[in-house]
Amino acid sequence: MRKIICGLFISVDGVVESPEKWQTPYFNHEVGAELARRRAGVGAMLLGRNTYERFAAFWPHQTQADNPMADAMNKTPKLVASTTLEKAEWENSTLIQGDAVAELAKLKHGEGPDILSTGSPTLVRSLLRAGLVDELGLLVNPIVVGSGRRLFDGGFGELPLRLLDCRTFGTGVVALTYTAG
Repeated sequence: MRKIICGLFISVDGVVESPEKWQTPYFNHEVGAELARRRAGVGAMLLGRNTYERFAAFWPHQTQADNPMADAMNKTPKLVASTTLEKAEWENSTLIQGDAVAELAKLKHGEGPDILSTGSPTLVRSLLRAGLVDELGLLVNPIVVGSGRRLFDGGFGELPLRLLDCRTFGTGVVALTYTAG
């Protein structure tokens, strides 16, 4: 059985929207190493439409010389959950249309390497509600953003979590890894 692992940058006040606008001052080699650690052993990335569109506009134009994550981002198989996209043209992308939760439940219970969802808070909320998330990794940045979409907006309800790991980095970022239950 495969694991579905979800990772997000999040502010102290729970904002996950547009982390590229507020997390950069806190990104250092430790945070980069944590992201690499989370990607290790993962066979596919899982992206919602918004995250896919942002990544697909950026990563195909990067080279390994420009950005050490370029090869991993471009060559890793990508699963794109969307009810509105008609095609996913970024290298190694497969579009999951319709009921993404049902399709991902099938993939999770099949054989193969783990699946990592990066960003994509709407998709992550759906997967959490369906009980499909094995690990929830939050990189909590030491900033109060004040406004923006939060991970648990909209009356999510109670979701007990169990802490699996906690790491603190020099910039004040705290890496938390949880499992539901």
